[in-house]
Amino acid sequence: MTSQGAGAGDRGAQRAAPQRAVPDRAGTDRAGTDHAAPNRASPESAGTDRAGADRAPDRAGTDHAARDRKGRLGLTLSAVSVALTFAVAVAGPSVMEPALPGRAGQPPWAFAASPSPYLVVAMAALALAAGTAGLALTMNAARRGWSVSPWLILLAGVIVAVALALVPPFGSSDHLSYAAYGRMVITGHDPYTTTPAALARLGDPVARAVQDWRNSPSDYGSLATAGQALASLIGGTSARLTVFVLSLLNVIAFAVTGLLLHLLARGDRARQLRAALLWTANPLLLQVLVAGAHVDSQAIVFVVGALVVFALRNPNGSRPASPVRQALAAAGAGALIGLGFAVKPTMVLAGAGLAIACVIGWRRQWLAGRSPVAAPAAGHAAPAGQVSASRLPASGASASGLPGRLGPWREPALLLGGLAAGFALTAGASIAAWGISSLRPGLRAGSFVSIGSPWRGVRAALSLVTGESAAEDIAKTAAIILAVALLVLLLRSIRELEPAAGPGAALDPAGRADVLPDSLAWAAVFAVAFAWLLAWPYVLPWYDGLGWALIALLPWSRLDWLLLARTSALAFGYLPARTIIMPAGLGWLRTVIRMGVTPVALLAVIVALVVLLWPSRPAMLKPLAEGDHADGLRSQISRLPS
Repeated sequence: MTSQGAGAGDRGAQRAAPQRAVPDRAGTDRAGTDHAAPNRASPESAGTDRAGADRAPDRAGTDHAARDRKGRLGLTLSAVSVALTFAVAVAGPSVMEPALPGRAGQPPWAFAASPSPYLVVAMAALALAAGTAGLALTMNAARRGWSVSPWLILLAGVIVAVALALVPPFGSSDHLSYAAYGRMVITGHDPYTTTPAALARLGDPVARAVQDWRNSPSDYGSLATAGQALASLIGGTSARLTVFVLSLLNVIAFAVTGLLLHLLARGDRARQLRAALLWTANPLLLQVLVAGAHVDSQAIVFVVGALVVFALRNPNGSRPASPVRQALAAAGAGALIGLGFAVKPTMVLAGAGLAIACVIGWRRQWLAGRSPVAAPAAGHAAPAGQVSASRLPASGASASGLPGRLGPWREPALLLGGLAAGFALTAGASIAAWGISSLRPGLRAGSFVSIGSPWRGVRAALSLVTGESAAEDIAKTAAIILAVALLVLLLRSIRELEPAAGPGAALDPAGRADVLPDSLAWAAVFAVAFAWLLAWPYVLPWYDGLGWALIALLPWSRLDWLLLARTSALAFGYLPARTIIMPAGLGWLRTVIRMGVTPVALLAVIVALVVLLWPSRPAMLKPLAEGDHADGLRSQISRLPS
């Protein structure tokens, strides 16, 4: 590479060289013309130069103005979306919103407007359309440098979430089932063997309010059941008040998740804005997750908390002095994932992601021990981020500075052991509370195939040849294979978030090769969750909340657009996510949108992901040093009190 000094010398030599007359096509002596007035420019050329110099800032200013207009328009559309969402909820019972029996004046509050089913469906659909467009515009503007106060966006999202907790949930009737499960605990019944229909036959007013899933016991974890029992204890025989308490629990979890994401991005305004836009102020999540009062919010907050605690193993941006601290941090993360599992068993995916990240760390350790880098020649510094032989551990020590007799696998082993121990403690306590039989409803529900899933058509086609039972087994097996394949592709796409082992290995501030960057752990958990979301046959729009929480602190990439397309397709497809008979003129929402358009859209997202991640293409997520600032994740976490 030519240095600046050399370039300057070359330019000076060119200026000193005598100029020769070179006739142009018209026979003009250009060099002679130049020598005739060596220090004078014609008015025309001077004006042209000034105009060209002025046009560059003008173009930049125009681009910035267009970007800012796009961001403001996105926020406006998002505001329209949440206003329509609130309007649907506050209008009262409708085809979108099941009735909430209870005493007059009890929260949540709403009018008894008896709105037209066509009106509320149109309002909900417009809210989704405006929210999708608004989120797309703000995402595009933010990745191009548009900025607004992250605290303002965070606060606005929390305020909207609280407002939605004050009005009845809509979009599904799951909250009524939650209330019934809590009521079972209070009345001395086992929610994992008792159905709402059975409790309703005993005359219970809360169970009688259940509309869907009347014959299904609870498939949630014992911690979710405990929260439902607390709500039932406060609400008593009022389904309305019980649902209100459940909504408050969900909103608290949603807001805490937003605050944790904001804290993780502390010191990086752009990343804080991204986290607020994709989670707290995400208009799609505010409708399908918050306005629907789904328990997923309570599970997700434990997953995000686990990632915070996992990062605390590296205080002050360097390795912990004690291996015990690593194990304790990993155990704390595992315990929080276990609590997430105690809300929804699928949160075990976060533990699998962290385990995969630890294995990647072990691989880096192993490669670092096999591929040392020669020391740089005298007078020359090692390339930025590269490990020199003089910086590698001395003989008898591992790459982490720990005794070599324990091998390069010591740190990953400590982390894996801590994760397993912490998870076993809380998940085991959760299972022990109601017995191993409490897992059966969840396992049975996990084998369902949604109407809006691409697997529905696959299963239907296979059943013509193999029968219903065999077709279901084949579809589930194929889904697992697809999930593994997508996971492999996703892990490849984030490989550049992992500094290469040996040559080119990144160093921590203490000058040691970093085994497991926190950004890599975050990305690995997202890869596992996203692969599962895309591949599993049972799909619902609020399940994507886990994906949005995990992607919020990753660098901007095309994965954002795929997740947006998927969530939007599911939200429109399950409008509403209820089993009621739709009025005349609205049946096409199920037969055309949910059973036709949505599966095709979800399949298109999978195909697009495979194409984008195909091995012949470059990695989707760029290295952190290329302007995404995600490497600030660890340095910001290290500032948290330990």
